[in-house]
Amino acid sequence: MLNRCFRTTHALTMDPVPSDWREARRFRAYELKQEGWRQTDIAEALGVSEGAVSQWMNKAREGGKEALKTSPRPGRPPKLSEKQRTEELPKLLEKGPEHFGFRGDVWTRKRVRKVIKEGFGVEYDVSQVGRILDQIGWSRQKPDHRSNRRDEQAIKEWKEEEWPRVKKSRD
Repeated sequence: MLNRCFRTTHALTMDPVPSDWREARRFRAYELKQEGWRQTDIAEALGVSEGAVSQWMNKAREGGKEALKTSPRPGRPPKLSEKQRTEELPKLLEKGPEHFGFRGDVWTRKRVRKVIKEGFGVEYDVSQVGRILDQIGWSRQKPDHRSNRRDEQAIKEWKEEEWPRVKKSRD
């Protein structure tokens, strides 16, 4: 039943070509309904809820099969293309911060923002840079502002001996 369910017929019938697998699934549900399948059987065959099939069929009744096409995402289009964000930016970041003249081997959002501006000619707020880094699987980093000359033993002793003496009581 599943093999029959996913056969492709749009090449022969001049139906709209699906842009992704979700759209293809909606088209297939419509085709199965046209063949006389019940909505519960369509839902089971396609691995979706009956409610989803019902919504798809309502859309198709109002606007035909074309109504099942994926609609464009709302909002402003991204400044970086998919390729720039997922392929080109990671390649630039792999070169390391020092390659771009930054001191230290840590990527901050401000540094990445500067690389994006210089490399692609677009500006982002640092909060957006954080989202882009999340999308491509890069963790945001913060530089360690501690001195490399810290005396950890002296700090520990001060906290144990001096701090209790100088701290105000909570009475």
